[in-house]
Amino acid sequence: MSSPLTHGLPIVDAPTPAPLVLPGAVGRAEADRLCADVRAQLLATGADVVVCDAAALAAPGLAAVDLLARLELAARRAGGRIRVRNPPPGLRELLQLVGLGLEVERHPEQREPPSRVQEAVEPGDPAL
Repeated sequence: MSSPLTHGLPIVDAPTPAPLVLPGAVGRAEADRLCADVRAQLLATGADVVVCDAAALAAPGLAAVDLLARLELAARRAGGRIRVRNPPPGLRELLQLVGLGLEVERHPEQREPPSRVQEAVEPGDPAL
């Protein structure tokens, strides 16, 4: 078997830049630098998404929401958007509460057992 010859370049997804790690506490100057980093990553790589790792954000509050809103605005102005990775507990709900519809990566529940695993066997149960 052989595949037909195709002309041109193969279709390749745009690269996603390395995650931008957000610090725990962010002041005005730090927020401006992070916005510049978001724009620079989008323009340098041609990607349309910058992943922002929010694991270090201490407690979700309005300061975190303000930072994420600024980063999203900077990304939109550069033709892209941000995606929040590892949000602290409560940040997703707070973003929904204030109406900031950011894309947040979902992780499966850690306590959820794998599919098709039987946790306990009762006498008389058939074997699987």
